[in-house]
This record gives sequence, C-alpha cells and structure tokens, in this order.
Amino acid sequence: MGNLHRATSVLTAAVLALTLAACTDDRPTAEDAARTLAEGLARLDVAQSAFTAAQPAEVTGQLTAITEGFVPPAPTVTVAGVEETGEDSATATLDYVWDLDDTDQDWTYSTTADLTRVEDVWQAEWAPGVFVPNLLPDEKLVLTSVPGDRGDITGAGGEVIVTQRPVLRVGIDKTQVPEVEQAASARALATLLELDPAAYEQQVAEAGAEAFVVAVVLRDDAARTVTDAQIDAIPGAFRESDTLELAPTRTFARELLGSVGAATEELVEQSDGAIRAGDVTGLGGLQLQHNDRLGGTPGLAVDAAPIEAPDTPSQRLFEKPAVDGQDLATTLDPRLQALGEDVLSDEPSASSIVAIRPSTGEILAAANGPGSEGLQTALLGQYPPGSTFKIATSLALLRQGFTPETPTECNEEVTVDGRTFNNASTFPAQFLGTIPLLETFAQSCNTGFISARDDISQDELANAATDLGIGVTASIGTPAFFGSVPTEAEGTAHAAAMIGQGEVLVSPLSLATMAASVGAGSRVTPTLLASGEQAEPEPGTESAAASEAPQGSASPAPTDEAEPSAFTAAESATLKTLMTAVVAQGGAQLLQDVPGEPVLAKTGTAEFGSETPPRTHAWVVALQGDLAVAVFVEEGELGSTSGGPLMQAFLTGVAAG
Repeated sequence: MGNLHRATSVLTAAVLALTLAACTDDRPTAEDAARTLAEGLARLDVAQSAFTAAQPAEVTGQLTAITEGFVPPAPTVTVAGVEETGEDSATATLDYVWDLDDTDQDWTYSTTADLTRVEDVWQAEWAPGVFVPNLLPDEKLVLTSVPGDRGDITGAGGEVIVTQRPVLRVGIDKTQVPEVEQAASARALATLLELDPAAYEQQVAEAGAEAFVVAVVLRDDAARTVTDAQIDAIPGAFRESDTLELAPTRTFARELLGSVGAATEELVEQSDGAIRAGDVTGLGGLQLQHNDRLGGTPGLAVDAAPIEAPDTPSQRLFEKPAVDGQDLATTLDPRLQALGEDVLSDEPSASSIVAIRPSTGEILAAANGPGSEGLQTALLGQYPPGSTFKIATSLALLRQGFTPETPTECNEEVTVDGRTFNNASTFPAQFLGTIPLLETFAQSCNTGFISARDDISQDELANAATDLGIGVTASIGTPAFFGSVPTEAEGTAHAAAMIGQGEVLVSPLSLATMAASVGAGSRVTPTLLASGEQAEPEPGTESAAASEAPQGSASPAPTDEAEPSAFTAAESATLKTLMTAVVAQGGAQLLQDVPGEPVLAKTGTAEFGSETPPRTHAWVVALQGDLAVAVFVEEGELGSTSGGPLMQAFLTGVAAG
C-alpha cells in the first residue's frame, strides 16, 4: 500500500505540473508592445514596432516629415496605461512631453494607440494622431517664436529714446507685375531708393514667384524723401506699413544703442539655444547687451500646417504667451547726444564727444562722428592722451610740494637717455626759460614737465591718474575702456608718460571722467544706466563689443578694484586754477566767449605712427559748471586748433538750451 500511495502522489504532481505549464502564457503582452512603441516614438524611429496597415519604415518616414524643421528635440514619451478591450485587443495611453525652450513650461498631451494581437504579435493602428492629437496626414509641426512688446530705452528725465516708430517696408510684389516686367521694375525701384539696381534685380529674380521682395525699410516720418506717389508709380512696387524699435534718427547713438531685428546666424549659434532663427532680438549695443530685459521672454506657438505649405497653419496645437520686456533707463541727455553728433558731423576722421555730470557721474553724451565708421570710439577707443594728461601729472607734482608758482625749466628741448623731446612747433618763444608751473601748464610746455620727472616716480604718477579715475573700471552697463597707466617706467618711458605719451592709454570716456573728478573735487565713477538698473552686460556680449576697439591699439587687462581715492577738494581747487589759466592765457582762449559760467580746459596733442612728421591725435577736456566734456579727433592737428573749435561749438550749443 505504501508503494502504491507514493506512485499515485508522483503521478498527481506530474499531471498538475503539466496543467500549470499549459496555462502559462509567455507570449509578448500589450504592455510590452506599448512600451516599445513609446520608445520608438521618442526616438522618431519605430523600427522595433509592428503596425496593422503600414511598415515601420513608412511610419518612421512620416515622423521625420512631421518634425522636419521643428527645432526642439524629440519628445519624451511614456506609457500612462494599457486597457484590455478584448482577448486580443487593447488601448495604450501615451503621455508626451516636449521641452520647447529653457522655461519650465513644456508642451504636454496624451494620445491613444489601439493594439491588436495577430499571430502572437501585437500591432499598433497607426495614424498621425497617435503622435500629435488631431494631426492629419501630410501635416507637419511648425514652431513660431512670438515676441512680446519690447521695452523702450529712455534717457535723462525718462525721455523716450528708442521706441516703436512707424516704418515702410518697400519692395516688389511679384504677384502684382508680369514676369517680363519684373526686372525693369526692380531696377527702377532700386534707382529711386539709391540702391544697387543690378543686385536688387537679381534678388527679385531669385525670389519665389509669389514673393514680396523687400528692398529697404524706410522711416515713415517727416524726414522721408521718397514719396508714396513715387513708389506707386513703379509697376509691382509695394509699400507695407510696420513699426520697428528705433531711435529718433538713423545715426542717434547708433554705436551705443545698437539695433533690433531678426537674429543673425552668428547670434543664434552663440546663444546656445536661447535665440532661434527668426527671433527678433537686439543686434548690437545696449539692445543686445540687455536683450533679456528689453525683449522679455518670447512666447511660443506650435501649429499644424500642410507639409507643402508650412507658412499656412491649419490649426493651433499649443501656445505660450510672451512676457513683455521692460524699459531700460539710461542717463543720456538726448539733446546733448544729438548736439555732440551734429558738432562732429563734418569731421572726416574718427572722433567723439563725451559729456559727464561731475556731481553724479552720469554720462550725458557719448557721441561718435561719422569718421568712426560705426566703431565705439567714445567708450572703447584706446589712445595716448597727450598733454591733457598733464592734469594728472600736475596732481602728482602738487603732492610733492609744487604750487602754481613753483619754477620749472621750459627749454626748447630736453634730452633723456639719448632721446630728444620738444615742445609743439607753435610754442610761443616768450615762455621759454624758467617759468612757474601755472604758465608751464597753461602753455603746455612739454620740456617743463619732463624736466620735473625726477620729482615724481612712475608709481606716483600712476596713483595720481588713478585718483582721478583713469584706469579705474566701472560697471556702466556696456563694455568700456577706462584707461591704463603703467606703474613702472624709467628713463624715456617715464619722461614720455609725464606728457601723456609712451604707454599711457585712455578713451574719451576716461578723460571725461578725469575732468569730472576735477570738477567734483573727488574721484567720479561714471554711470550710464539710471539708478536701480542692471549694470552688468548680458553674458557673452562683453567680448563681442570689445572687439570694436580700434585696430592695433593695446588692450590692457582691467585693473583690480582701485584703492579709495586720496584726491582732495584742495587739490581740485589748484587744478581748477591751472585749467582756468589755459582759457585765460593759454591754448584754449577761444573758449573765453562761450556763454554761461567760466570754462576751464586743457588741450592735448599726442603723436602716433612712424611718419615724419608724425600724425597726431587732438584732445580737449573742459569743465563748465556741472558739466565735464572730452573732445577727441583721431587725426587732428593741435588740440587747440582741431579740438578747440569743436569744444567751443558743443559748449555754445549746450548754453543755447
């Protein structure tokens, strides 16, 4: 009996095992198929999935067409759930997340895919709606950036400088003129607009058959000289009204403000995804450096559009509203900026006028002449200051006990280590010999200052310049060069530095800062952005703007944070006495007749180049009341003869109000 019981038990266990094996279903599940489909859709390659009425390669091709030109990366796709609808059917719910930009707001949605088991293989029923809800065959995704209202740039007192101003986009509408007449119309319009007729004719010819080919964008204001009637008289010519962020005039502070337009390929590449092709953005200057503030956050729109006509969207799939930009408040005085540009309008070489309010450090004007050819001479120029630097040299001498009455040796020439230094060719002979420091300063006697070189070290000279703001960096909201004075120099190098030559470099901004410090009686820190505004340029814009500095000029590294200035009110008073003498009896006597408070000044001429005689930069700095001004002409004669008349015209214009 015992053996029979054991045999029966073994037989029963074997039968049970066979029964369990027969009930176990190890075929792929609907969940497996849904997961494989989701992974393939996230890769835009569904080669591992099966479909009821399409080959995987065909579906992958459709996904490629749907997303062609759609910049964001492929979506994240996960299986939210699978519901059995029958023994061999199920429905999978798929969750999609598209990361469209750098913000936390993503495009999310869910779709469903019907699954059917055929011969142990789960197949998905494919339609574009499995990828994007309601997407139709032969449609694709189109992403559009939607800019908000851009912030204005304002000046002193909140006066609006850059804002939306009316413009006309003028061009040829090829649908409005027979093809045989398009070339003639293009040439006629280009001639009217003073463009290259051949180049515009080619542009029109190469555009699509239904294109509106813009030739130029004109300011639509009283200054427009091309009339509507002249445009309308040309067959196919079309004018379209629009607005653009513009300054009061085409040239107004152009180098400082920059412009606004469609992003360039270079900006798109440099932005690391923050700027996309077609985005409206700042293209230079403050508009680029503070683009995040001014431009706000662009919105986004995702549309479905026919693959053959992506510019005609059929339905809006997702929309994220834009955040409007904020205004950027600057210290610029629009009247003084325009005045500076007008004064420089006939100067053929690079030139600039920088005006600062000594009591506050506010930059009121940073004007560049047409000879600067788009370079930011006022803020980024790097030039030797010549005799204007004698203000700093005089401060260093005062600290060694000199007074305006201290005798100096003003000879025809002085030789240092074999190098001969002379005065200007126009130096008045009656002042040669032993004369007081005041006269040496007023007449700008080079040899008199160089003869005093042993009374101050190079380090003491550099410290005096630093106390007046030269070489002291400041965050003004845009790249700038603040000057550079070597702390070590001997022999001829030290002698040259005494008169603002050698390795001493300044910008018009840094010389205006020096003059403002004398006016204020303490070191002035210049500022361009109104109180409370962001002072640092946007990341990545510093180097781009700095590249605008004049070719061949040195690029000293910015100084570390400067020590507190030791400049005193008593020293300021003495320097003002010296500068008063320049106008009363020296090289800037033409400024005596400027209306208003007395003008204090210093002229300067700096030699450069290898020609004989050398070419010269012309400088003038001036103080009048609570105004400090620096005038610079890159290829001038003497500071008094080239810079003086410009300073006179500017200060006279300021007084005229």
